[in-house]
Amino acid sequence: MLLAWADGGYAGRLVAWVAEHCRMTLEIVRKSKGQRGFSVLPHRWLIERTLAWIVRCRRLDHDYERLPAHSEAMIKWAMIGLMTRRLAPARGRRPWQSTRAA
Repeated sequence: MLLAWADGGYAGRLVAWVAEHCRMTLEIVRKSKGQRGFSVLPHRWLIERTLAWIVRCRRLDHDYERLPAHSEAMIKWAMIGLMTRRLAPARGRRPWQSTRAA
């Protein structure tokens, strides 16, 4: 079964609705008891960081696509480009070799 995380504002009937209609488990990420002020919530930063990476793609900066399928394809295209740049080192850079001169 798939697992998704949501903010505390989505707690309530949505958890049961998602389980029934989407066949997913919706886990609510809550603040620690007695917490005051700002604190990074676990799992939430993963989603926000990924969305920030995707929005850096110029075409995804605004909603230019008419169909949801086109938006989905552009998001996949952006993530493929991101992962390709991470997996392939820049020209002249060889991470598998030592940076010190022998």
